[in-house]
Amino acid sequence: MITEQVGQLIREARKAKGLTQKELGEKMGISESAVNRYENGSANLSLKTVEKIAEVMGITVRILFE
Repeated sequence: MITEQVGQLIREARKAKGLTQKELGEKMGISESAVNRYENGSANLSLKTVEKIAEVMGITVRILFE
């Protein structure tokens, strides 16, 4: 499923940046559990959310879809 694949890429990018789920959530203004749901593919990701995640981590959206 695409949400699971993108979630895995988000997790990998977050870890590469040395961020915890809590830290990423704080930077985005969302809860740690929301980040967890995105990474597990159990929550739908809007393009706006993906763009915000990429922006906060200083990466391009394209990286999250490769």
